[in-house]
Amino acid sequence: MRPARRTATRRTALVVLALSLAAAGLAGTTSVSADEHPGGRAWFTSWAQSQQDLAGTPLHDQSVRMITHLSQGGDALRVRIQNTFGTTPLTIDAATVGRSGHGAAISGSVRAVTFGGRRNVVVPPGGEVWSDAAGLPSRPQDDIAVSLSVAGTATPGEHTTGLRTNYLSPAGSGDHTAEADGDAYTQTVQSTYLVSAVDVHNAALKGTIVTYGSSVVDGVGSTNCGPGCTETGTNRRWPDDLARRIASEIPVEGQLAVANGGISGTTSSAACPDIPDFAVGLDAGARLERDVLALHGVTGVIYYYGTNDLADGCNAAQILASYRAVFQRLHTAGIKVYVTPITPRPGYTDQNNLDRFTVGSWVKKWNTCSGTCDGVPDLDQVLKDPLKPNSINPAYDNGDGIHANIAGQQAIADFISLPMLGSSTTH
Repeated sequence: MRPARRTATRRTALVVLALSLAAAGLAGTTSVSADEHPGGRAWFTSWAQSQQDLAGTPLHDQSVRMITHLSQGGDALRVRIQNTFGTTPLTIDAATVGRSGHGAAISGSVRAVTFGGRRNVVVPPGGEVWSDAAGLPSRPQDDIAVSLSVAGTATPGEHTTGLRTNYLSPAGSGDHTAEADGDAYTQTVQSTYLVSAVDVHNAALKGTIVTYGSSVVDGVGSTNCGPGCTETGTNRRWPDDLARRIASEIPVEGQLAVANGGISGTTSSAACPDIPDFAVGLDAGARLERDVLALHGVTGVIYYYGTNDLADGCNAAQILASYRAVFQRLHTAGIKVYVTPITPRPGYTDQNNLDRFTVGSWVKKWNTCSGTCDGVPDLDQVLKDPLKPNSINPAYDNGDGIHANIAGQQAIADFISLPMLGSSTTH
């Protein structure tokens, strides 16, 4: 699904982001700890939701409580806060983490989060900051509440497809980050504000797998449990299902984290002539540094891109050019790449389907994308209707012919080879 909004503020923010990228090689990052990029393999990104826009309403002297869902646990954690699209500094004057309880409440202890040893931090426009380690033990599938007190006025960056309820205190109410009962958080949003990743400290883990793509990765359809049935906040995206499979099926010595790098409406290629305004600058290559390479412990990427490229006017040659460029950057970083063919979509022209076939044939050649990737989870084979292969199997259809419902999300996760993903840790 695609959000329709893009404001003049967003345009300005894109200019700010572009200038930051040009000046620094990536969006400005505030260094907060000598341990931010550890030499050892102990920190792994266990949850992510990529920022894609500015929220419609500014925050003013109030607190936010965002619920994050960990794929793996550890003995400590740290969080990434972003001001990617902001045009003014973002001031956080207090932050905490705790296990999420009922609603906005926290179950158990609330742990303070610091930044370079300080309880407050200013994130510049276009920038981001990783916190210091917070000593909160966690387990796979834990929901962790990240609470931030925003001082002054700032429009937060958001990930719109939160697919769960997150919480705000009223404007002007100040710092409620240390309160476990959650009573102050009287407002709700369905987007995720400010927080874009959570790392866990766990030396036993072997890597993080990033699922990278558009709405099929982002989770559209994963709240659809059947006619008249909707689940919100139950974490039924196929990357969530995959994380549960890994935790239960892979031996303890080979465990992997999973981080979701999906943004709805985005494309692999920046060259498609009909890319909507809200997705400009969010193509796979443009956001690769922020949403994959800047995460921690990444050993593999599942690449699920192309359906919007065709819908937005790209042909097979343009899509494959973007694939090759992204795959090369990932391989240069020592990250293995697992690529799925483009899945069906209603409304494709005959030429779109010919291009889809061309891309799929290239991806499946030698099961290595003609020698440029490391494996092919053929999710087109999972989702397609066996009688009408240019359509989704009705049992898995969210109702729009593009996205998988909860049954389809689970079928995708069940199809992916865990030994293939495990091979990402043996370069």
